[in-house]
Amino acid sequence: MKKFIFSVLTLAFIGFMSPLSAQSAGDAETMFKKHINKMVESVEKAENPESKREILNDSFNDLIGAIEKVEKMSAVPETEKQGLNSFKADIQNKQDELNGENGFAAVPNNNLNNFANFVQQDLEQADTVTIGVTTLLLIIIILLLL
Repeated sequence: MKKFIFSVLTLAFIGFMSPLSAQSAGDAETMFKKHINKMVESVEKAENPESKREILNDSFNDLIGAIEKVEKMSAVPETEKQGLNSFKADIQNKQDELNGENGFAAVPNNNLNNFANFVQQDLEQADTVTIGVTTLLLIIIILLLL
């Protein structure tokens, strides 16, 4: 049932995107920035390092999962898939850095708030460079459904 609802939403979304693309560019970026900002606020409000790491890891996993779902869609052009792959790799590197994996030193507990802010700034700049508006909106829809 989720696949059906998701498919219908995706088709409707793509159908409405053509006439709204100019206005949607700003809206998509704003929605993405709000999603990332909520993650940062949650990290800053968390009272202990374990909770902060869990929030960051969950956010990274949600983003990676959403990107992977969009990558599998046949309607997404190959150039967008390349951008998505680059964006996903960047997020994975941030998660590896957070957890001290794949050659990265783990982010110290007392730097988790700063790390969340760094991630926010970096992702907000990267989203417009590597992926298009339609693809970004698909990611946002998937994140909202998670």
